[in-house]
Amino acid sequence: QVHLAESGAGSVQAGGSLRLSCLASDYTDELDHWGWFRQAPGKEREGVARLNTRSGTTLYAGSVKGRFTIYRDNVENTVYLLMANLQPEDTAIYYCAADSRGGSTWQLRPEYFTYWGQGTQVTVSS
Repeated sequence: QVHLAESGAGSVQAGGSLRLSCLASDYTDELDHWGWFRQAPGKEREGVARLNTRSGTTLYAGSVKGRFTIYRDNVENTVYLLMANLQPEDTAIYYCAADSRGGSTWQLRPEYFTYWGQGTQVTVSS
């Protein structure tokens, strides 16, 4: 069983930056698909970014494209989400997710991911 643990929660002012980390308890070459999702109060969970570690392909939601970067450090067995120019609308609980297949299409859909972390809070004030 794979366990994912996020870290990097924080509160920043608009325009600030944060880096979230997702550490996997066990690394396997089969986990090629990694994603970051977020859920704000009263809203549905939405996809933020995903990474295919085998091809290096990334996908970003339009609202974060150009500000967020998803990448993996193979040595540390950790996937990161680097967030820059944060805005109040980025306030949410952020979850990392992983899967071996990643679904049938290249989209940011929560149902495409099997393993999930517990979430970490990001708060951005204006």
